[in-house]
Amino acid sequence: MGAKVVLIEGHKMGGDCLNTGCVPSKSLLAAGKAAKIARASGKFGVNGAEPVINFAKANAHVQSVIATIAPHDSVERFEGLGCTVIQAHGKFSGPDTVEAGGKIIRARRFIIATGSRAAVPPIPGLAGVPHFTNETIFDNTVLPEHLIIIGGGPIGCEMAQAHRRLGARVTILDAGGILPKDDPEAVEVVRRRLTSEGVVLREKIKIARVEAGESGIAVVLSTPGGSEERVAGSHILVAAGRRPNVENIGLDEAGVKYSPRGITVDARLRTSNTKIFAAGDVAGGYQFTHLAGYHAGIIIRNILFWVPAKAQPAAMPWVTYTDPELAQVGLSEAEAKAKFGDTVRIVRAEFTGNDRAIAEGATDGFLKAVVAKNGKILGATIVGLNAGELILPWVLAITSGLKIGAMTAMIAPYPTLSEISKRAAGAYYTPTLFSDSTRFIVRNLLRFT
Repeated sequence: MGAKVVLIEGHKMGGDCLNTGCVPSKSLLAAGKAAKIARASGKFGVNGAEPVINFAKANAHVQSVIATIAPHDSVERFEGLGCTVIQAHGKFSGPDTVEAGGKIIRARRFIIATGSRAAVPPIPGLAGVPHFTNETIFDNTVLPEHLIIIGGGPIGCEMAQAHRRLGARVTILDAGGILPKDDPEAVEVVRRRLTSEGVVLREKIKIARVEAGESGIAVVLSTPGGSEERVAGSHILVAAGRRPNVENIGLDEAGVKYSPRGITVDARLRTSNTKIFAAGDVAGGYQFTHLAGYHAGIIIRNILFWVPAKAQPAAMPWVTYTDPELAQVGLSEAEAKAKFGDTVRIVRAEFTGNDRAIAEGATDGFLKAVVAKNGKILGATIVGLNAGELILPWVLAITSGLKIGAMTAMIAPYPTLSEISKRAAGAYYTPTLFSDSTRFIVRNLLRFT
């Protein structure tokens, strides 16, 4: 757009999403899905023999996907766009200067997009034993014999299912319950699938310490009765949340307020130093790549066009890419009822009633939408096959302030999974369409035809 830009990256271009996050995790999940399809193919009349897993080749697939996407985020591409790229750690030396690679950069505006990293909890003994985080798990080329995952959030559940399908024994340990930010009814569908595939879920437990053992490691649990239980495994993956990268980038020198939860920003994503903006994980709040992209658009409008745009992501979707997937946008059922009481309506449709899902043999799950008294769509939860793709029309509806009638008016191609959205929306009108008053009107109208 004509601005002079310096891009500073102290590690790998593309950051966490490309190298250690979304891209490799979905690639490993795809490998696990291929194994699952092979095992389940017998019901379709195809040889359903147990697949032979080459975990090193599965990892090679992950690396191949990263390499394929990497040019889009490469130094060469950004230099081709006219940016100056400095591959060195950057640090503010003052309110309007950054030092990086032996250079001092002065600018009218700065954007901090340093992301986040895996948070490693202070569990006694954990620091003394080898363990994976999302930053190292995708470098592993040897199938773990028994992978113990500390943390049952999206990363923990996704990696549990991927490794289990590829042949590892897997145990998830969580102090609460898995996927705590999602709709409990939808989480139960995922929970049933994970356990049916052999993932051991140990929820609401307390970890006392981690120990090295003769054949690997052991996580020692404290039991309610005061005794201890050892969960032995070969490898540990720590998936216990993430921490914004606010250290060692000179925020104090720049006059930028921050905390361990991230940089403090206003609605325009400006920091306490109005020359400096923050985007993505480091700005606190939701930690999604698509939110960082949304932030970028807000900042561009502020910096380049002097438009006082504000971040107001009322329709922020998220997806956990287990099988079945779990997607959410807007208010959940519990949130809506807490905010509006019994005035909200919950409409739903089951995958068991979707012809395409039946044909695919994937009928686990449901869609439920939250609708205001005036018909406005407030939120949607989908758990089931391709839920991450099916959530988009609901994102559009909430973004555009649409009412449920807009969803029922659309024509959905048959047979597709997308029909489930129209069916759920149609359920909003079912009580009226089949009421006694409607029957009375129809009977009387028919007398004149």
